[in-house]
Amino acid sequence: MKINYSFLLVLLFFTSLLTAQEVKDSITLQREARSLVREGNELYKQEKYTDASVSFKKALEKNSSYKKASYNLGNALYQQNNFKEALPQYEVSAKDSKDKNSRSEAFHNIGNTAMEQKQYQQAVDAYKNSLRNNPNDDETRYNLAVAQKELKKQKEKENKDKKKDKDKKKDNKDKKENKDKKGDKEKKDDKGDEKKDNKEKDDKKKDKKDGDNDKKDKKNPKNNKDQKNKPKPKKGTMTAQQIKQLLESLNNEEKKTQKKMNIKKSKGKKVKQEKDW
Repeated sequence: MKINYSFLLVLLFFTSLLTAQEVKDSITLQREARSLVREGNELYKQEKYTDASVSFKKALEKNSSYKKASYNLGNALYQQNNFKEALPQYEVSAKDSKDKNSRSEAFHNIGNTAMEQKQYQQAVDAYKNSLRNNPNDDETRYNLAVAQKELKKQKEKENKDKKKDKDKKKDNKDKKENKDKKGDKEKKDDKGDEKKDNKEKDDKKKDKKDGDNDKKDKKNPKNNKDQKNKPKPKKGTMTAQQIKQLLESLNNEEKKTQKKMNIKKSKGKKVKQEKDW
């Protein structure tokens, strides 16, 4: 198999040309990025933070790995109180920076961004990382103390709120239980009243039934006979001897009375007399 050295030479030539062009383009982009960063820095000094942000973003479009552009963009966004977007720019700088001082500054600003958002635990962690890279930074040490103090207050408030919520839930639970107990008691009372009403109704029904039975007994001879056969106390009952004596007395009185009537009649009657002719 013959090797076409001419073709290989041509390929290497064009590859070298492309590589050289890429290098040239890369250098050009880096220069443009640096120029944009310088422009952004000037705008930043003039406190034109929005315009500075635009320049730093353009610089990153030219060279996405330009750490200085990322860090400065974070500062410009921070000055606009855009902490949410500033944070990832600082995180990139802290991660990619090989210089300890640069990493210390990036972590310091991460701490500041977290403080502005009241994320005190994150701020404490960031300031500690900053001090690990630069232990002599008194400003970071002061910020760390402030962050720790705020974190303590935050935790105390959270614990207080949790206790308050717990007590509130307990109170609501107790109120509910008391309400349920009261409801059960009222139900029991209602049942008791219902039973009482039912008992009264039953008693009335029973009385009515007894009355109806009495009426039936009066209409039913058999029942009357049964009633007569039952031993009952009788008021003013006379013995047979007493009745006999009473009848004899009445008979004697009647005879006396008749005799008197006869006498009266005799006295009043004219005696017929015969006349002499």
